Amino acid sequence: MSNFETLFYYIQETSGKLLSEDDKHLLMAHFKPKKLRKRQYFLQEGDVCKYIGFIVKGSARTFTVDDKGHEHILKLSLENWWIVDFESFYLLTPSRFNIEALENLEVLQSTNAQIEEFLKHIPAFSAMSNVISQNNTIATQKRMQAAMIYTAEERYEDLISNYPQFLQRFPQNMIASYLGLSPETLSRLKKNSFK
Repeated sequence: MSNFETLFYYIQETSGKLLSEDDKHLLMAHFKPKKLRKRQYFLQEGDVCKYIGFIVKGSARTFTVDDKGHEHILKLSLENWWIVDFESFYLLTPSRFNIEALENLEVLQSTNAQIEEFLKHIPAFSAMSNVISQNNTIATQKRMQAAMIYTAEERYEDLISNYPQFLQRFPQNMIASYLGLSPETLSRLKKNSFK
């Protein structure tokens, strides 16, 4: 399946609507393929996020670094996920985040102005955007709730339940950071889960 076929399939599956041939041509004209090597940045803190990227192949992480130099992972992303700092992308403000390729990464990227055109002229894209927005809001609420009231064990079990592929794709120290745990705590939880 080509990069664009992957995107078309994703849009149609998520939206429940078909793309016309004109829709597909418009998307192909304005989504640009980009390849990043492992450890290359899609976005660096302080830069304005000019692009949104759809991951066709590979994985990435969105993270910030605190005053003490500690990294905090906000999001881990795989194929068929979007990478973007929405605040910077829509408000054109400097980003507070870094988005880094964790494997060789293939994305289809587009600008804010082009996304606005897709939303106006492609019903399936607009419907997909609404579904993603709802899902992101729900995921953000769940993540905030987990951070505030779940025990370390409950956060780990929630991750296994909702994102089991993370355990195969991401190093343990990154999963620990994503969960807000120390690597030692995560290691203990993993051992206990196999008993």
